[in-house]
Amino acid sequence: MALTQQDFLDSLTRDAPPETAGDALRALWWGKKAQWERAHALVQDSAGTEAARVHAWLHRWEGDTGNAAYWYRRAGCDVADDSLDEEWQLLVAALTER
Repeated sequence: MALTQQDFLDSLTRDAPPETAGDALRALWWGKKAQWERAHALVQDSAGTEAARVHAWLHRWEGDTGNAAYWYRRAGCDVADDSLDEEWQLLVAALTER
């Protein structure tokens, strides 16, 4: 059973991300908890566009726009220009079953 967006958002009150969440989604969870290094460790060696997209968001959050641009290219998308929170919400929506 896939994780719903609401279940994921509700899990933010807990001490750990849902076990059913993949690496990219768990990285977003830790990112929301301001645990950048923990989040980054989950996606730094992961393959695929989802991980690359979250990796880009993490480097954008960190302020490393050059590295973020590299990961946006790896994800096959344009560099985000919305707020970090808006981008986070879009990523969560894309990675969960609504």
